[in-house]
Amino acid sequence: MKVILISGASRGIGLKVAEQLIKEDYHLSLGVRNPQDLDGSVFINNPKVLIFAYEATNKQSPIDWVKATIDKFGQIDGVINCAGILKRLQFEDDNEEELDNLWEINVKAPWRLTREAFPYLKQSGEGRIINLVSMSGKRVKGTLAGYSASKFAFLALSQSMRNVGWDDGIRVTAICPSFVNTDMAKGVNLNPQMMTQPEDVAKVISMVLGLPNTAYIGEILINFNLEK
Repeated sequence: MKVILISGASRGIGLKVAEQLIKEDYHLSLGVRNPQDLDGSVFINNPKVLIFAYEATNKQSPIDWVKATIDKFGQIDGVINCAGILKRLQFEDDNEEELDNLWEINVKAPWRLTREAFPYLKQSGEGRIINLVSMSGKRVKGTLAGYSASKFAFLALSQSMRNVGWDDGIRVTAICPSFVNTDMAKGVNLNPQMMTQPEDVAKVISMVLGLPNTAYIGEILINFNLEK
């Protein structure tokens, strides 16, 4: 049995990851802001699934979520940090509230959640942390300074997690996609069908989860076009 926590599991990439993994017989602990968003899904009344009302900005929420997961399953083998936000904050903008919000959701929230789950990942011996970072955490092509800065920080956090957990069998992979056909990409002047599809990102994540400790992949860049 493998138990995986997934934040942001009610839509976008997080939802597709959950749908992929439930088909592969994983046990899932799904963190969602509004559990009713999953009504009618395959996860409802499934004994292999825990749905938890997770609020990324609440410091107590990851503590309660991890405890609920251990109470139900007795172990945690992986954490997939999918929850994130996009704010179009540019360098010239004077909006400290938006900047703080980006930092809170995109950096501090996965830091808190993963730290809480870390002791159980160590116990697993093959603990897996997969962080949805973004290509915006690798390079800056546009002018969205706030979002890009938060994603660069998330990549640094991923590398720090790797260094801390390595000797205990914890492997950390940063997934860095460009535009993916989700709600976050709405408004972008691109054909949605030309973008990377969230279910394809989910397949990549599934592959990473299945690798042994001796086949570690630190970063995966995913794109739908040629970067120049």
